[in-house]
Amino acid sequence: MTQQENRREWLIGEAAQRAGVSVRAMRHYDQLGLLAPSRVTHAGYRYYDEAAMLRLEQILYFKELGFSLEEIHAIMSDGGYDAKEAMRRQRALLVLQRERIDAMIARLDEAVRGEGKAKPEVFNMKDIETMKAQYAQEVKERWGGTQAYAQSEKKTAAYGKADWQNVQAGMTALMEQFAAVRDLPAEDRAVQALVHDWKAYITANFYECTDEILKGLGQMYTADERFMANIDRCGEGTAACMSRAIAAYCKEKGV
Repeated sequence: MTQQENRREWLIGEAAQRAGVSVRAMRHYDQLGLLAPSRVTHAGYRYYDEAAMLRLEQILYFKELGFSLEEIHAIMSDGGYDAKEAMRRQRALLVLQRERIDAMIARLDEAVRGEGKAKPEVFNMKDIETMKAQYAQEVKERWGGTQAYAQSEKKTAAYGKADWQNVQAGMTALMEQFAAVRDLPAEDRAVQALVHDWKAYITANFYECTDEILKGLGQMYTADERFMANIDRCGEGTAACMSRAIAAYCKEKGV
């Protein structure tokens, strides 16, 4: 492993170079709310940690598969977004693409040898496009018809770059408070007060966070490695603390 690969943070230019994209593209992803820097210094230097680079990897897989940035944003902004499921879907699509390319190469070999009949069907992308469309539609059907999704779309539609930065800063501040009490029992009054604040913050900035939705979020914070890695930037064990605290809160509410 090279020294660069062993690092835990990269400046925007270094991150862009690793991924083979432009700095302008990285900034554009930020403006779209797809990929924010893990931190920005007082001098304006933008850093990307391992969790951010993993998210960039997800974005680039989707781009490689022909998804538009709008489609990628819709998929990755879905409250039920499952990174592992996304990777399984991406793999299936890549296998279809590989089979298509293999068929094209085989047809070229036949043509060079003067063998075989014309096979223009090797260029057909119907199966790939069908799977892509099904994936995007499933996200919309699963989450898009809910009141929470509609509220989130309405609230965040007007968010600019500064708005997203403020929202992210507020979430980080709350996660840091959870980190500070992560050794306390989940039922502790201070911990439960933070759960109340977290639920209110989601409601104020995204959608009405019902107890049922909150319970699902709490489970996802530890079930999804990417969520856990992002939260644990504030201190190892923070995601587990939030998950336990939310579970205790919802149990008290009878959810």
